[in-house]
Amino acid sequence: MTALDEAWTVSRLARMIKGRVEDGAEPVWVRGELVGIKRYPSGHLYFGLRDATSKVDCTIWRGVASRLRTELIEGAEVFALGMASVWEERTSLRFTVTQVLPAAAVGAQAQSVERIKQALLADGLLDPARKRPLPAFAARVVVITSVAGAVVHDIITVARRRWPSVELLVVNSAVQGETAPAELVRALHIVSRLDAIDCCIIGRGGGGKDDLAAFNDEAVCRAIAASPVPVISAVGHEVDVTLADLVADVRAATPSQAAEFALPDRHDVAVRVAGLHTALNRALRNLVTARRARMDRTRDRIGAALLDQLRRSERRLLTVQARLAPALSRAVDTRRSKLARLTAQLHALSPVAVLGRGYSLARAGDGRLLRQVADLPAGTAFTLTVADGAVAARVED
Repeated sequence: MTALDEAWTVSRLARMIKGRVEDGAEPVWVRGELVGIKRYPSGHLYFGLRDATSKVDCTIWRGVASRLRTELIEGAEVFALGMASVWEERTSLRFTVTQVLPAAAVGAQAQSVERIKQALLADGLLDPARKRPLPAFAARVVVITSVAGAVVHDIITVARRRWPSVELLVVNSAVQGETAPAELVRALHIVSRLDAIDCCIIGRGGGGKDDLAAFNDEAVCRAIAASPVPVISAVGHEVDVTLADLVADVRAATPSQAAEFALPDRHDVAVRVAGLHTALNRALRNLVTARRARMDRTRDRIGAALLDQLRRSERRLLTVQARLAPALSRAVDTRRSKLARLTAQLHALSPVAVLGRGYSLARAGDGRLLRQVADLPAGTAFTLTVADGAVAARVED
């Protein structure tokens, strides 16, 4: 196979280029001059962004274009938020825009916040996947705020109502002004040195946009991201979302809501425990009933098996007994016949039988058998045994 046989198709090359551009792409702000603005009947907007040396084609899809607040004017300088993409059919690079702001309307502070946001985004600190869940039953919670404000009182009130056993540790910090960022970072570092902390609430009780500057500080945001425990941001401002809100694991609209997020409601827990208790009792009853029924079935099966085994053993015993009785009878008859023969043989050899034929036996007083004449000198007393008894005798001569 040659290299030409393995050549790519144009479509494959286009898909590869599209994947290289779009995979892992992040939204970025681009500053440039609007050129070649076209609005199609479909509602999509097409234009270019250029600077002194380069130009990129841009697209705003109909859904975004319908909500666009900034009027696109030829030659106007704008900030455009979007992501790089590739139009696969023509393999042309495009910038898909989701937001447009006039450059004149973006002040230095807003640009600084956007710069910090892009830095945090590049480091993955705004990735939803890194956010940690809050503990189900917090025992120790740290609150970072100014003790001069109402935040502490609000959180204590909610904590007493929802979970009175919780231990609240308050770390005092300025929440606005020039010293606020450094104090907030210091307070977050203190949290990292405390033991057995379940989560941390950081925030303030609302305020204007300028009052929230400390919660857009890059050092504060990175300290929140580095916290060893989940952090709840409770800046208390519904309209504006701070960078601290985006970095924190959970965002709460108010300090009171932050306490509700951090702590379970004891009444809800009691209801849940009661429900679990009921469910557990029901499950145990069902389990006992099932085990009892299973035991009854097992007992019935064992009883039937034992009865069947007993009957089989009884039948085997009767069979063995039927065979054993004749065998024993035959054995007894055989032994009886043999005993009779042996008895007859023994009787034939008995000295008593010999005496019955006319013979006699002479025994000395000590029972010794006198066999020879020499054993019977004159005057010897002995016993003479005959067929029907014994008589005393004496040798006279």
